[in-house]
Amino acid sequence: MKKSLLFILMLLGAVLLLAACGDSSEDTTTEENPETAGSSEDLLAKVQEEGKLVIGTEGTYPPFTFHDDSGELTGFDVEIAREVAERLGVEAEFLETQWDGMFAGLDSGRFDMVANQVGIREDRLESYDFSDPYITSAAVLVTKEDETEITSFEDLEGKTSAQSLTSNYADIAKEYGAELTGVEGFNQAIELLVSDRVDATVNDKISVLDFMNQRPDAPIQIADESDEASQSGLQFRKDSGAIVDEVNKALADMIEDGTYDEISQKWFGENVLE
Repeated sequence: MKKSLLFILMLLGAVLLLAACGDSSEDTTTEENPETAGSSEDLLAKVQEEGKLVIGTEGTYPPFTFHDDSGELTGFDVEIAREVAERLGVEAEFLETQWDGMFAGLDSGRFDMVANQVGIREDRLESYDFSDPYITSAAVLVTKEDETEITSFEDLEGKTSAQSLTSNYADIAKEYGAELTGVEGFNQAIELLVSDRVDATVNDKISVLDFMNQRPDAPIQIADESDEASQSGLQFRKDSGAIVDEVNKALADMIEDGTYDEISQKWFGENVLE
């Protein structure tokens, strides 16, 4: 009798345990599904319903995203993103974060979109959606404005070039036979160049254009430009769907009606997409 009672109690316990496991599984599914759907296909509907596009950006990365003397957030990326939001019929709301936390903020749903000169790369395309490119930048060869002997990358053979020694641009200069002079950054490279302590520097075209826009009196010139260029796009969570299409339409319209060129000319003195 005791054995029978013990068996019945054990059987009842097993049934209750299985029922509890089934309930737990159902609860987890119920909680996760809305979040998954809301982060992808329904993003455009969410943005339209809330009337705002939440944009992640650094705010410390001039000329793309930074604070001016009055403390207002501004920059090339900021103006592009504001214009895109306006054409979507919503307000642009910027949330600032450090670069190291940018992708995590997008992953967690803190931002709807990132505008921060994010390069479109194969490894990123595996995890994120990108708009059509809105920035194109290549390596450029910079010399003094009166330099006549160095007119192409090939002319760097045996010349001195100021470079951050761990950068891709240092590799390019070295590949063309230049003797490298190490510097800590772009400004120091330009300083050595204009003071005739080096013959040239290889750097990012966007950085050079920004410097020349800020310092039109600087005695430097772009002598040559690499055929290979990198492109940047506005970044979204994977499978963001319709909102990417709408942003691409906004960008295309901005290019067609001249708005893009106007913003680009303001910040760089030329169109940085062509």
